[in-house]
Amino acid sequence: MTAEAPLHRRLALTDPEFDLIAEKLGREANHSELAMFAAMWSEHCSYKSSKVHLRTLPTRGPRVLVGPGQDAGAVDLGDGVACVFKMESHSHPSAVEPVQGAATGVGGIIRDVLSMGARPAALLDPLRFGPLDDPRNRYVFSGVVSGIGLYGNCIGVPTVGGEVKFAPCYGPNPTVNVMCIGFAPVDGLLSGRRGSAGDELLLLGAFTGRDGIGGVSVLASRALEADGHESRPSVQIGDPFAEKLLVEACLELAARGLLQGIQDLGGAGLTCAVSETAARLGLGVELDLGRVPLREPRMEPLEILTSESQERMLAVVRPEDVEAAIEVCARWGIAAGPIGSLRSGGEMVVTSEDEVVARVPARALADEGPVYRRPMERPGWLDQVRDDDPVRRPLPASLEDAFYKVLGSANAAGKRWVYEQYDSIVQGQTVFGPGADAAVIRIEGTVKAVAVSADGNGRYAHLDPYLGGAHSVAEAARNVASVGALPLAITNCLNFGNPERPEVMWAFAETVRGIAEACVALGTPVTGGNVSFYNESGGSAIYPTPVVGMIGLLEDYRLLVRPGFASPGLTIYLLGRTLPELGGSEFAEVVLGTVSGTPPSLDLESEARLHAFLRECSLRDLLASSHDLSDGGLAVGLAECAIAGGVGFTATIPSDGLGPHVALFSESASRAVVTGRAGRESELEALAAEHGVPMTRLGLTGGSQLEFTGHFAVPLADALVEYEGTIPRLMSAALVSG
Repeated sequence: MTAEAPLHRRLALTDPEFDLIAEKLGREANHSELAMFAAMWSEHCSYKSSKVHLRTLPTRGPRVLVGPGQDAGAVDLGDGVACVFKMESHSHPSAVEPVQGAATGVGGIIRDVLSMGARPAALLDPLRFGPLDDPRNRYVFSGVVSGIGLYGNCIGVPTVGGEVKFAPCYGPNPTVNVMCIGFAPVDGLLSGRRGSAGDELLLLGAFTGRDGIGGVSVLASRALEADGHESRPSVQIGDPFAEKLLVEACLELAARGLLQGIQDLGGAGLTCAVSETAARLGLGVELDLGRVPLREPRMEPLEILTSESQERMLAVVRPEDVEAAIEVCARWGIAAGPIGSLRSGGEMVVTSEDEVVARVPARALADEGPVYRRPMERPGWLDQVRDDDPVRRPLPASLEDAFYKVLGSANAAGKRWVYEQYDSIVQGQTVFGPGADAAVIRIEGTVKAVAVSADGNGRYAHLDPYLGGAHSVAEAARNVASVGALPLAITNCLNFGNPERPEVMWAFAETVRGIAEACVALGTPVTGGNVSFYNESGGSAIYPTPVVGMIGLLEDYRLLVRPGFASPGLTIYLLGRTLPELGGSEFAEVVLGTVSGTPPSLDLESEARLHAFLRECSLRDLLASSHDLSDGGLAVGLAECAIAGGVGFTATIPSDGLGPHVALFSESASRAVVTGRAGRESELEALAAEHGVPMTRLGLTGGSQLEFTGHFAVPLADALVEYEGTIPRLMSAALVSG
């Protein structure tokens, strides 16, 4: 975009959008108003390309307390406790400045949960990067992990899970998603729909600066330039210590009943928080920019209105409570003061030095942006890629070599290098942290716990977006069920390329269709989420990457089932059926060198039966271990159980007419590996039959070998070195290359 282009185009507004703004105002917008509309009508804030599809998602259920449309969703855990949760992306800022981009993503999602009146209790970080043999990818990967650890560790919210995957398409466009969960009393939830004319708007927290100006419109509404340097001023700067004080101040304000509502100042800054607050209440607002504390001199009105400076919240407070609210903030060392008030009517009137700089209908900003039904087209290359079924490829020369390649691939290998940089036990409620199927967070003062997992498979969605979306829900639910929890609801982050390309919108619509059908079948409604478009640059676009965050309920965390083999002599069972399905698998990519074929089929009824069976097994304490099967199939799943427990195994892999490589590495869905409690095997087998879950005895735990009878055996110690050593070895290339 040239400097001579009209202002609205430089702000990523199209000509028709510019005309629509003039129509809504009855005149041409001034510079400040144009910047406000550009921010609020961006993809990030308005969902203008995605909302027609998102409306098809199931959002209601018996446990849903707050659904889409608020800063975060909430479900009822019983006994008057709500779990608040949300997932967001901070991919574009992280591509430009990895440390601060990721750190401020953590800060923003924490404030989303806080805005519902909940104490943030845990973080998860689903991440995607380019291959680590590239120095820039190592730089971005290291920076993002550092930024997440920097912010989460300092603020005192544990990072308990997530996932890390790699593919070439994520090199120029890393995908950085962050999920936060928190707990609140059901009767203490702040829905954002309380307030009346005359109530004051208090700005809490950090002073406003120029960092992050245009963050939404510059970074999230168009593809990045190849190097991204011109976008660096749009990346926010975080201060986790200031946010910790802000969290405590806001929770005290809520506990004392001093808040009518509160909202994070994230994307689009003051413009978003003020206009959305007024629009939800059907009111107008008077905003005085002269009362906004600034940390930089001579900031223009449009800069103040669109700055995305971090660690700020907008509170709605009754006039009689303003003094008390300010006193609470002062005790926590937090700046707080009124910057405006709600008023009747629907206009957002903004003044600066007694001059009106913007007069805009709040609903026009918050609710009346353009809605696009973008053209959709199934890509022409897809049939040829799907027809190349990896099952038809020749058998690998050595199954043992193939096993090591898959186990030691960057996607399947252990991520200890990542999660050991995070504090996963701060707050003292983490029962089970990173490295397992799902993290488990105890609810203070009870034996209840929440199990949470975040999952997605870009390869599957690349080959079949519908199945990719459905699998992301099914795997997240399976992970939660594997520890013994009841899956309740999801949040999501849908990461895609340029929505103006028909093949991208087709993939998006198919993905949403898959998510919707899986959520209905598994009884896990959608409480909210995020759409991240324009994840492409320099001719490279990411795979369609739907990531699903699943919340599940454990009635008694003491019945938690862990993935590691607990002791020798236990019977190992395979749950579910293995089919000839290598399309989109880890084996196909790292051993055969192809991302092709069709992803595994998904029978949602079978998936639901498996979840119900695993949960009842937990309630009856029938299992000594449980682990879902996904990347790498049965071979990697068994190895992970052995590595986690420090106990080897001897297993006979059922072929069922399949080639041995297919039996070992197929990623068929709706499967898990479990071991039964000693002496209770017959009870376990009878329950599986009752639930209609196929069960096959594989062998026994014990010894120091991973023995795949009739195929190969490897020392557990060697498998451990390969599994845990891959990421450190790849990152050490940075030291070798300087």
